[in-house]
Amino acid sequence: MASAPFLTRLTLREDAELDTRRFPGSLPFLRDLRIDFDSPVTFFVGENGSGKSTVLEAIAALSGLPVSGGGRNELGSAHAPGSQSELSAHLRPGFRRRPRDAYFFRAEFQAHFASLLDSRAGDPDFGGDAYARYGGRSLHRRSHGEAFLAMFESWLNPGLILMDEPEAALSPQRQLALLGHMARLLRKDAAQFIIATHSPLFLTFPGARLLSFDDVPLRWITAEETSHCQITRSVLGNPERFWSQLLALEPRRRR
Repeated sequence: MASAPFLTRLTLREDAELDTRRFPGSLPFLRDLRIDFDSPVTFFVGENGSGKSTVLEAIAALSGLPVSGGGRNELGSAHAPGSQSELSAHLRPGFRRRPRDAYFFRAEFQAHFASLLDSRAGDPDFGGDAYARYGGRSLHRRSHGEAFLAMFESWLNPGLILMDEPEAALSPQRQLALLGHMARLLRKDAAQFIIATHSPLFLTFPGARLLSFDDVPLRWITAEETSHCQITRSVLGNPERFWSQLLALEPRRRR
């Protein structure tokens, strides 16, 4: 697989003044933060609260994208909560070249984005078809997964593409459809994906690099080393044993 065409490095600024008693300075990996992106596909993996989304939000802000999700056209829309990155001012990105196009997918804010499109459609001063890139109709008129996949299919263009837990909106079959879109785009165009995920299916992507946020400092690992794959394989391989052990751990109810 080719090298990363756009973002190649992310480091803590030499003059960063972070309060280690407060978020985001309390994230333990920040003091040694240096990420070298040497693949066009990078996955951030780790437990909830490990800092994956925080770093992804900072990358979005440093790339000129809205932290709440969307493209550069949505920078001033404030269509969802959490419109600022507290970390981005303390980081220094290194770009081989800046992408002409970029997009940040956030499954948790997809409904907010759908409402933004509806408001644009009802605005006589918008000056265009708000739904043109999304199948010609409101995303609210589709299921969560259908709407999210429509957004992917519309915005999977050459450029820098960030995703925060896209599997939250997609069935396993549609996760595979998204991976297929990614693979086809990488074969013919300059694209770079940075994705925070818990999905074992995503982690099988050929040639991708996996960065563990469960380690300090952050560490590159294989899919087989992730708890996501280990737990999934263990449960599916012997569900009866898994459930007997899980139920045995439940505390007894008081009489």
